[in-house]
Amino acid sequence: MAAVNVRELARNTSKVIGDVARRKRPAIITRGGTPVAAVVPIDADALDDWILANAPAFVEGMRKADADLRRGLTVGMDKAMLGAAAKAGRSAKRKAKVSRR
Repeated sequence: MAAVNVRELARNTSKVIGDVARRKRPAIITRGGTPVAAVVPIDADALDDWILANAPAFVEGMRKADADLRRGLTVGMDKAMLGAAAKAGRSAKRKAKVSRR
């Protein structure tokens, strides 16, 4: 993994980004020898997944949702969709009865 100081990044931004993209390996950015950031390669096809997986609010929300699911405070998407489909079916039957009157 390459280490690049802030000054080199400022002077050679395009080269650093090109190296990261070409090698598909991150570059650690340092300031005064201390790591402060990273430039990471991103697969364009997986960009949305990468953004969500690295968004702190999303990650925390997923942790909370998983904990709620384990405690039985919520249901999984498959059960929720089945319940919604059943409810929609009952609603359609009621509407059909009303229209026959």
